[in-house]
Formats: sequence, structure tokens, C-alpha cells
Amino acid sequence: MSTKTSELLAAAAPRTVAVVRGISDDQLSRPTPCPDYAVRDLLNHLYDVVVNFQALARRREVDWSAKTDHLTEGWRDRFAAETGRLIEAWADPAALEGVSPGMGLPQETVGEMALTDLTVHAWDLARATGQRLDVEPEVLAALHGFMDRMGDTGQQMGAFAEPRPTTPHATPLDRLLARTGRNPTWHP
Repeated sequence: MSTKTSELLAAAAPRTVAVVRGISDDQLSRPTPCPDYAVRDLLNHLYDVVVNFQALARRREVDWSAKTDHLTEGWRDRFAAETGRLIEAWADPAALEGVSPGMGLPQETVGEMALTDLTVHAWDLARATGQRLDVEPEVLAALHGFMDRMGDTGQQMGAFAEPRPTTPHATPLDRLLARTGRNPTWHP
């Protein structure tokens, strides 16, 4: 990856945090483009992503099965703080070295997975709650590169659905979403 993972996370994070802050309590039960997740469920998953990928940056194993409801008093501010910690964790040059003990993947790939979740789930949440998400061109370029390398593997492992077709006029974000199995024109 030509741009450091932490720089890409730092470019994506404020937009994700803005989407999260823009979600009102009365929107938590709305459906999302992820058929198994309502907004509340997806927010809890994204919170777990932000916290667990901090640990993965430090080569610690994580338990993805823990299902905690993070949406308690002050959850939006806590999410913003944890997202800042995610960027800091991946800013350590050692975070990108070697192979993840828990995932068996190069650490750089694990960092790209965090960026993918942070960006794609921000779009899911934005779309579900009537918000707009713009993604920095360098983030989109990195994520397309990630999908070139890992898209098929991610699909085989169930992280992505079957890619969807796009039109010749699709934006880079729409093409990325389609590559992850999302319908870029999805509306609640």
C-alpha cells in the first residue's frame, strides 16, 4: 500500500464518526444494506471492529463472538475516541510488520480490513439513516487494491457477498460497494 494504513484510517475516520454522530436514537431499528443487521446491530459491530482492530494492530488475539451492546450513555463520543485509538494503534510502524497471529494474514492486510469495515459500514449506516458519505479518493484507491488482492478470499470466507454488476457510469464508491456484494442504489 503506497499510503500508510494509519493515514488512510485518519482520512476515513472523521467521515465515519460524522455518520455515527448523525444517527438519532429513533433510527436504531431501521434496516441496513446488511440484511442481518439493523442500525443498532451494525453500530455495535462497527464498534467491535474499531476496538478489536486496535488489538490486532498489537498482534493480540480478539474474541469476535462477544456481543456487547455498546450503545449506552455517551456511545457516540466513545466511538469517536475508540476510532482515534484505532488510528494511533496502526500508526506504530511495528503494526504493519509480519503476520497476524490470530488471523494468519500479513499485518498490512489486517490494517486494510479495518479500513474496509470502517468505510463500507459507514456507507451502510449513512444509507440506512438518510445521510451522505463521501470517501477520499486515496481511500477508495487503497480499497480497490485490497479487493483486487483479497476480494475472492473475503467472499469465500463470507465477509463479502457475491459481487453485483454496475453500470459504466458507476462512481468508484459504487464500484467498491458492488464488489463487496452491496447494491449501491439500496434504500430502506
